[in-house]
Amino acid sequence: MSDLETTLSSIDYKVRRLIQENGALKDSIRQLTEDNEELREQIKNKTLEINKLYKQIDIIKLRNTLADSSDATEMKLKINQLIRNIDRSLALLDKRD
Repeated sequence: MSDLETTLSSIDYKVRRLIQENGALKDSIRQLTEDNEELREQIKNKTLEINKLYKQIDIIKLRNTLADSSDATEMKLKINQLIRNIDRSLALLDKRD
């Protein structure tokens, strides 16, 4: 009978250890999921910031072009190019919806 009790005690101990490890793994998964969501939000924010900076670069380039250019024709061409870019962007947005 003692051999049976020892075996049962060993099994009970191993089951308890597995339950503890399972709980620890679940906590780890929960923490990693939260970290993943935070990182995704950071990526989203950085992407928006990058897009803003690209727009600022375009504005600065346009401002420099306009400041350096005394030719009204060149200015009109640049404005027309910007309008075409805006139209293409709007068309892409319409297709996405």
